[in-house]
Order: sequence, then C-alpha cells, then structure tokens
Amino acid sequence: MYPRILAFCLTLVFPLTSVYSQQQSSIPRTEFDRPNFQGYWTNQSQTPLQRPENLGTQRAYSIEEANRLMGAARQRDAERAAPVAEGLEVPAAGAQIGFQADQNFANTRIDLTVINDEYRTSLIIDPPDGRWPFQEDWRSNTYYGALLERGAGEFDGPEIRNPWERCFFVGGQLPPMVAWAYNANFQFIQTEAHVVIHREMVHDARIIKINGQFQPGAVYEWAGDSIGHWEDNILVVYSKGFHPQASNSRIPSSDALQITERFELVSANEIYYTFVVEDPKIYTQPVTVEMRLQRKSESERIYEYACHEGNYSLPGILAGARRAEVQAESEQ
Repeated sequence: MYPRILAFCLTLVFPLTSVYSQQQSSIPRTEFDRPNFQGYWTNQSQTPLQRPENLGTQRAYSIEEANRLMGAARQRDAERAAPVAEGLEVPAAGAQIGFQADQNFANTRIDLTVINDEYRTSLIIDPPDGRWPFQEDWRSNTYYGALLERGAGEFDGPEIRNPWERCFFVGGQLPPMVAWAYNANFQFIQTEAHVVIHREMVHDARIIKINGQFQPGAVYEWAGDSIGHWEDNILVVYSKGFHPQASNSRIPSSDALQITERFELVSANEIYYTFVVEDPKIYTQPVTVEMRLQRKSESERIYEYACHEGNYSLPGILAGARRAEVQAESEQ
C-alpha cells in the first residue's frame, strides 16, 4: 500500500485528534518549529505485546488487578537483588541451565502501560483479542520457515539460526519500538530533513527521511526503508523493504511486511506511539499496537552493547550438532 493510499486509510484508524488532551504550549520544539523528540527514551513495561489468551477481549485491568501485578513485580525485583543463597546444589546431568545470573542484573518490568487511564493487558489493541491473527500457513512464508520446509535442519549452519543468535541484528523490525527483555532504551536525533532512532541493543540506527522517497527497486534493509512526514504535530512514518531474515518471534514477517507509525509528543517526557503492521503472507488483517515512550532522566545515557564480546553460544550450538551427527553415525 503506497503512502497516499495508506494515509487516507489511516485517518479511519488514527484520527488526527490525539487520545491525549493537547497542551502544545508545554511541548518543546526544535528551531525549525517541530515537536522536539531529541534525547534518550525507554518503552520499558511489563505489558506484553500479545494479550494472554485467558483474558480474551479484556483490554484493561482493574486498578486492583494492576496493583497486584505491579506489586508482584516489585517483590520479584527485591528477591533478585538479594544475595545468592549458600549451598546451592549442582544441576543434574543433562539439566537445562539458563542465564539466571545475567537476569539478576537485568531490569525488572514493574509498571504496566497506561493509556487513557487504562492499565492495558496488551500492546496490541486490534484485533480485539490482542493477539496476532496468523494465516494458517504463515510459518512457511517466513525466511526460516521456508528453509525448514525445504528440508534444512535447524542446526545445519549459521544461516538457519536467527540474526539475534548471530548478534548482528537482534530482531524487531521497529528498532527500538518493540520493547525487549532488557536494554529497552534508545535515542532520537532530529534535523529538519531526518529523524534518526538509535537503540541500545546492538547499536542499530534507523534513518527516517522526512518528505523523502523510498529507495528504488527491491532493496532490503534490516530495519526497513523509512520515509516520514508531519501531520500537524504528529510524525507519520511509512516503512517497507524489511530484510526477510529480520523475521523473529516477536513480529514474524515476510518480504511483504509494511509498517506505519505515528509519534506524538504529548508532554515534555512522553510520546504517544502507535503502529500498524501489514503483512498479508503472515496475518489475516492489519494489526494495531499502542504504547507510551518515556523520557529518561538527564543523567541516563545509552552505552555500547557488545553482543559478540565473549559470545560462544553459536559455535557451541553448531559444534554440539556436529558431535551429535558423528555419534549418530557411529551407532548405525
């Protein structure tokens, strides 16, 4: 769907009047008189992208339910910060070992996403059940699903493993707008002609061309080819040309993926952010997501995320697969 057609359709989905009351006099602006997004932000929240199935079409928690969830998260955070207990037993042979030690130093998601005074049960708001509306054959339409369907093994080589494991792109076609388990931080850099979104995870930077044009031909980029324009004080961004290998567990996708985003600075410290996912090879209908981006304090910055530093997981996975193959051959 091309920008002009998509812009018309979006007026049906996203009216130009925000769900927030407009207080433009308090909104910081750039020297070229646009809302000033520049600085460091986070989208950290314990609200999941997909709604738990048992909640059905329940879009929001009651205040009591929300307080219980946030209270439980605070308790988990306190337990993780406590000293490790003495006398821990050695794991049994063959037991799965996680990365609990790393998780003990990661941020705990405590707050829920609140929009229109609702404690949201999911970031997806349409379809009404808050879940991905998958096509029946969606897996075979992803890059990795197609390889497996053609007979590739899951551990044949690095090409069959996702780019997150390979540490050059951690997935999420909207960097940094899909919150990760940790390091859900990013920076906006803004000029009159471009907006750059630089995220902490693997140091990806997405360049949005304001009033620009898509690249000609079938050019794939890991984070897509993005162009944007201003509708009053709302930045609208269209993206396509996502690399097929960028498909991941959070947003499965094909080469047909297109995304439309809307960024609205509703206060000096909050952006109301929405996006629509369209991929007819994967989903039966467009999917709408709503969330809040919150400004980090003046003292907080983002630092290098060196994913490859000391990363031996992928060679270990492949070496283990080769060893299993040798053992299987010797037993024949």
